[in-house]
Amino acid sequence: MPGRTIALHSSATEPMDWPDAAAAASASDGVTLFIASLEELRPMIDQHEGVLDASERDRAARFRFDADRERFILGHGWLRDVLGKVLGTPAADLRIVRGPFGKPHLEGHDLRFNFSDTKDAVLLGFGQGIDIGIDVETMHRRVDHEAVASHYFTPAETQHLSELTSDARKRRFLELWTRKEAVLKASGVGIMDDLKELRVLDGANTMVVSHPEFIRMSPPQYHVRTWRIGHAHLVSMASSAEVDVHWGR
Repeated sequence: MPGRTIALHSSATEPMDWPDAAAAASASDGVTLFIASLEELRPMIDQHEGVLDASERDRAARFRFDADRERFILGHGWLRDVLGKVLGTPAADLRIVRGPFGKPHLEGHDLRFNFSDTKDAVLLGFGQGIDIGIDVETMHRRVDHEAVASHYFTPAETQHLSELTSDARKRRFLELWTRKEAVLKASGVGIMDDLKELRVLDGANTMVVSHPEFIRMSPPQYHVRTWRIGHAHLVSMASSAEVDVHWGR
């Protein structure tokens, strides 16, 4: 299959405080992003586990480590809880199915959603009739960012990183990484062999991609926004059109 030109419009990273808990998810007005720490969600673990379906409980049971199992239960139970409130449907009754590459969606609804977690937080995203992808990372994550960047980043991105100080380089690496992840999740592909095809530096990025499933499933452009939340978390969101974003937890 021949390559296809795609445009990625990436906004400069926006610093923000941890969002207030008062915001409510909306099924009709732009995109709503919800973030919560595992510490906040932990007191509700029994309730969250109780709304999981059989396949989710089976997935939870397969985790080797207790911390990973707990994060799965808290995150996916919270996702069902918020979806149920948005749709006015009992959380346990929601039928969440997955696309060919694992992207979840609801049967019979035009509400689109996405999910991401890191070791100490969970991120949810909701939008009406627009595909979105989201990714959250903690600055406490240990990663050999130079080795990863050399394998997955474009020459322009690696050059950009090389010009930064050590602390700024790690933060910038995670900003760019979450952008790439958000674009892949918005497309529904989830994994792409050559991430060097996606350039996500600030501003307009035009490139030719060759991944056949990405070409088939993605629109011709994405708009990408990134937030630095407090001192410890980075979030990126990709959408096929510019949308208003509301925050809650």
